[in-house]
Amino acid sequence: MLGSGARHAAMSPIEKGGDRMSIEHVLAVVSVADIERADAWYQALFGRPADNRPMPTLVEWQVTSAGWVQVTVDAERAGTAQLNLAVDDLATTKDELAGRGLRIGETQSANKGVELCALDDPDGNVVTLIGNFRVRY
Repeated sequence: MLGSGARHAAMSPIEKGGDRMSIEHVLAVVSVADIERADAWYQALFGRPADNRPMPTLVEWQVTSAGWVQVTVDAERAGTAQLNLAVDDLATTKDELAGRGLRIGETQSANKGVELCALDDPDGNVVTLIGNFRVRY
């Protein structure tokens, strides 16, 4: 899972400037060419239907208490997104996704025990699953 959002003793760069920007949600945007095809694929990825469909060209999943993935039609940008998702158990997540028919790449060891595993959506956007993620290294 992503970090709990607990405050650290050091201030973040955005707080150091004096006036602090108040951010309530972070939304990652993934551009696709065909919203229906992408909606089905991301339903398989997240294991559930979208939380919102505010317009015909946009579907949204709330993936953490303040984190969202928006999948939207933008044919010119389709296939250029990189979406990183930190998961609590990479091996189990890979098995679950394979069981839903998704093709997952091999697990790669990164630095300090972190593991990465990528898969592509139908437009070629890269979704990387991260195992052993932590806020500080």
